[in-house]
Amino acid sequence: MRRTTTMPTASILAFTAALLAGCTSTRAPTITGLPPAAVAASGETAPVGTGRADAADDPAIWIDPANPDRALIVATDKKAGLHLYDLSGRDIAFIAAGRVNNVDVAGNIIVASDRNDGQNANLALFRLDPDAPAITALGRAPAGNGEAYGLCLRRGAPGAPITAALIVKDGTVRVGTLTLAEGTAPRFAVEWEHKVPTQSEGCVFDGDTLYVGEEDAGIWQLTRDGNGAAARLVAPVDNQRLVADVEGLATIEHKGQRYLIASSQGDNSYAVFRLPGIDYVGRFAIVAGKFVATSETDGIEAAAGHFGSAYPDGIFLAQDGDNGPHAQNFKIVRWDHIAAALGL
Repeated sequence: MRRTTTMPTASILAFTAALLAGCTSTRAPTITGLPPAAVAASGETAPVGTGRADAADDPAIWIDPANPDRALIVATDKKAGLHLYDLSGRDIAFIAAGRVNNVDVAGNIIVASDRNDGQNANLALFRLDPDAPAITALGRAPAGNGEAYGLCLRRGAPGAPITAALIVKDGTVRVGTLTLAEGTAPRFAVEWEHKVPTQSEGCVFDGDTLYVGEEDAGIWQLTRDGNGAAARLVAPVDNQRLVADVEGLATIEHKGQRYLIASSQGDNSYAVFRLPGIDYVGRFAIVAGKFVATSETDGIEAAAGHFGSAYPDGIFLAQDGDNGPHAQNFKIVRWDHIAAALGL
């Protein structure tokens, strides 16, 4: 979500005092976090179909179980539907699905948060045929009251039930099991839920632990506790490591260590934390090179692996909120370049 950066309390008080003293400026100061390491994108996707609008939102990575070197990108045009890209960035398939916001994949099943009904949340399910290539709609699973917003899936064994976390726009997090049986409509059975104080969107599982980004506050760690969750704010917005809004979250494994990545949208950068302790290790920004720099990033995704000579040690995806003069798209970055820049 593209929003104006929120000032910390101290800045608000100083700004108010300046106005009372007769200052005529009403422009909020730009907040810049700790200096990020600079990396350049190695590729980019074709623009989404909706131009002149905030339309591209969230990507996911499909990895071929029969050929781990092969991957595809599923991404949302949140005003129109789902795009399927190859790693060269070609748009190879599209399905009109209206207002689908966040997306994730489990095997050949695609799940997206469905905002077509602003009063009642739904999960939209699709089947990916990577060889056709094609995306086919499988139906919608009702997911309670409120506007569907954030979404992520827990990685499980092939054929295992799909665990999904749906975030309603007011910060309500619902975690449950998706059932998809032949000849029946998809079903989402909520197992536990927790209310994050304010608007939240980005989320990612790390095993049974769920991380959720509260846009103005920081990153929450949620672990199931009966029908609710034990919640802890593990990475607050401090205008150093994280600058509001906190948007997309992703995890990746590198040299036997797992990392959590967060979109620090307020200053167009990405913060990296070592798991499970949420130890801050650095920040990076995607700067202009062969492709333009990213800005106002919403969704992100990362995957370790060897995806051919162009991406020999994993990939990182970031939505680009500008990409002018073209419509918004997604930038593709070699993970080894990011790891080297951060000294990982």
